[in-house]
Amino acid sequence: MGDALRVSLLTTGITLLLTVTLVTPVAWLLARFDFPGKPVLETLLDLPIVLPPVVAGVGLLLTFGRGGLLGPALELAGIQLAFSTAAVVLAQLFVSAPFYLRTARAGFQAVNRDAEDAARTDGASDGQVFRLITWPLAFPFLLEGLVLAWARALGEFGATILFAGSLQGQTRTVTLAIYAALESDLAPALVLSAVMVLVAFGLLLLVRSVAGRRERAAG
Repeated sequence: MGDALRVSLLTTGITLLLTVTLVTPVAWLLARFDFPGKPVLETLLDLPIVLPPVVAGVGLLLTFGRGGLLGPALELAGIQLAFSTAAVVLAQLFVSAPFYLRTARAGFQAVNRDAEDAARTDGASDGQVFRLITWPLAFPFLLEGLVLAWARALGEFGATILFAGSLQGQTRTVTLAIYAALESDLAPALVLSAVMVLVAFGLLLLVRSVAGRRERAAG
């Protein structure tokens, strides 16, 4: 149980860091600019939300696995993603990032452009406007998106077991540990399941609290 919790906390923490770093600029671009093919791109980025996790795992395996599309190039570079801790992170990122993307995009769209323009008129650079105006105003949305993304990453199962396997201490997360425990001893599975229920309840409560504060601030 301890190894599974450690792997879950480590991988979901890395996943959140990558989500903020990689997805925030994309969300801002989608919220602020129109360009040819934008609806198609938005649909592709939202696809993992409705895609069965098992299908996502197959796609990741066919892309990054040893015999996959990018497998030979990665092998030449000495990189093996499949059935590693990095594969857990990649699977979590694939299925959870769209939840952050959707709320972050909504957050950037909700920011008052007049406040940004006033700051630019006073001499603020684009970087200062984003750091001092855009980011703070959009932060409640971003926080809500991060909570949802972390919850989705923590509960990920299908893509992980196909792409990363269930290696104890390396790729076996809490959800995979529950599945493994069901095959041998029901008691640990019940304990882990209870922990997941409590965590899920706490995360939903946090999301509702953030959304409530956001609505009160907007009103």
